[in-house]
Amino acid sequence: MTDWQTQIQAGAEGSPHSNLLGSKFVSFDEATQTATMHFIVRSEMTTWRGGVQGGLVAGYLDDVMGYAYVAATKGEMAPLNLEISMSLIRLIPEGPLIGKGRVVKGGRKVVILEGELYSEDGKLMARATSTALPTSRPSPTNTGLDA
Repeated sequence: MTDWQTQIQAGAEGSPHSNLLGSKFVSFDEATQTATMHFIVRSEMTTWRGGVQGGLVAGYLDDVMGYAYVAATKGEMAPLNLEISMSLIRLIPEGPLIGKGRVVKGGRKVVILEGELYSEDGKLMARATSTALPTSRPSPTNTGLDA
């Protein structure tokens, strides 16, 4: 893992929202602009049906798509979502989850991202696309937004 990938992994594991999601940045393939992340779905994320509540599924997808763009910019930038479109394919149970996110277009004014969530045995659970604005990467002391 490169220095910037190690920094991204540390950032993903230190971010409040990523901690809530049980996120772990695993790798980034520069050729395909694809990030891989592992998540641990906690029981608090599920409904009485036994699966992750739909809005929270969007959080997992947002995380993996966002970190794909962060990795593509070597930790310099982060997307600010304008729109996310999501398809829930299967009920996502408590336990491990694999995310794949990729940069479709990383332009100066707009970013297009895609993401999928898979079970450990490779079943597609959910997918999404996102249209976002490129911004500076936020930190605990800087929101990444211009005043």
